[in-house]
Amino acid sequence: MNCRPGCGACCIAPSISSPIPGMPLGKLAGERCVQLSAENHCALFGKPERPAVCSAFLAELDTCGASREEAIQLLGWLEQSTALAC
Repeated sequence: MNCRPGCGACCIAPSISSPIPGMPLGKLAGERCVQLSAENHCALFGKPERPAVCSAFLAELDTCGASREEAIQLLGWLEQSTALAC
């Protein structure tokens, strides 16, 4: 499956613990990445400073569903179900 143009769900729903340019501590789940444009395109796509976790993410039906809204829900559920209990 290919990424949906203008989706950006993977740049919003999950937490990212590795540094991102402009977000040296990473980002929280549900927080919009500063590298995501208003059109929901990654400003770091294809660049070496893009975090490895972002580069490794592959769009799949199980994580992205049939729409942007479903992707936000699925990725949010995955984030919650895999979060470490404090």
